Amino acid sequence: MQAPINVPVSSDKFWFLTKDRAISLPSPFDNKGNYVISLSQLVRWMGVKAEELGVEIYPGFAASEILYDEDNNVVGIGTNDMGVAKDGSRKENFQRGVALKGISLSLSLSLFLYKIMKEYKLREKVQAQHQTFALGIKEVWEIDEKKHKPGAVLHTLGWPLDSKTYGGSFLYHMKDRQVINIQISIGLVVALNYHNPFLNPYEEFQKLKHHPSIKPLLEGGTVLQYGARTLNEGGFQGMFLTGMLAAEATFGVLHEGSNMEAYWDALRNSWVWEELHRARNYRPAFEYGLFPGLALSAMEHYVLKGKSPFTFKHGKPDHEATNVAKLHSSIQYPKPDGVLSFDVPTSLHRSNTNHNHDQPAHLRLRDPNIPETVNLPEYAGPESRYCPARVYEYVPDEKNQLKLQINAQNCLHCKVIPGTIS
Repeated sequence: MQAPINVPVSSDKFWFLTKDRAISLPSPFDNKGNYVISLSQLVRWMGVKAEELGVEIYPGFAASEILYDEDNNVVGIGTNDMGVAKDGSRKENFQRGVALKGISLSLSLSLFLYKIMKEYKLREKVQAQHQTFALGIKEVWEIDEKKHKPGAVLHTLGWPLDSKTYGGSFLYHMKDRQVINIQISIGLVVALNYHNPFLNPYEEFQKLKHHPSIKPLLEGGTVLQYGARTLNEGGFQGMFLTGMLAAEATFGVLHEGSNMEAYWDALRNSWVWEELHRARNYRPAFEYGLFPGLALSAMEHYVLKGKSPFTFKHGKPDHEATNVAKLHSSIQYPKPDGVLSFDVPTSLHRSNTNHNHDQPAHLRLRDPNIPETVNLPEYAGPESRYCPARVYEYVPDEKNQLKLQINAQNCLHCKVIPGTIS
């Protein structure tokens, strides 16, 4: 089976959007020789190849805890019990979780990864700054073939976001030979250190599709899929090659008696280290606002070429950057037209989200009093807006007092809540 990599990048555009215009800027991206792909299709193909080589893959088994030995070394993970009812009782298909132990354990982007980093003070050991996050919201559209430009890549910044909010959109022309028409992927990425608690990333994305330079492409098309995901902005865990290097180092541990320090040596000698060092100031430059950020990042990219003698610092951690509601006015978003923009329930249907209602809730509050005592009175309940699936909703109780209701069945597993917690 051939790898699903068959649409080379044909153009690479970068626009600055105002409400009514698209201003072309020099593209800072170097996508020549790259391909427009579906990551889900690629990972699925890689999974098949891995299994052909004898690798065991366990889809559907979520890790529930980290396992330690008597010397407090991480030795594996434990999986969730399966077949548990919502009230905690065991159903007929109950299956006890299992312990998966190994000589080497690799953790991807997850709560457990950050737990390990915090517990062993890994960031402090290398004097790393805090991680920054963004929320990406995406739709896959089927459009008329006459409008399709195979491999065309577009990135934008500016509108619909305000000048103090970091983010931008993407639009990729893909081609799926399994469907009749042509597919494009369009989305908006919003940094989670935005200040205005009334900002709603989902609604900002709906506005984007009505821009005069975007709307004509989508008109007459059909939305096929909807999804959302929290992104870790930058850092080594954001690079595909780092996973390959970690796998090679792990192979050395298992078969050659080496240790995982080989991973760091390989990383420092790779193009990843050099590339990320050159790009280290792009993201924190926008802490000063959109236009100063553009000027500083352009200077870094085109003049200094990443060889600046100093390194910018990130601002506050994302969860500390939100202002109290009284400093801002409520944002009134336009109603969806059902053609280009849609309400959340419609998008959820397109996400194919499906949860068994008779199971324990996977979303739990550390402190159930915080929503009503802090989030709602001070920040106007921002979780009811930043969640792209309306999982968190304030509804009146029998005394007409607003209480947080968690609609766990809506969850897209975008990780936006863990992404905003230190």
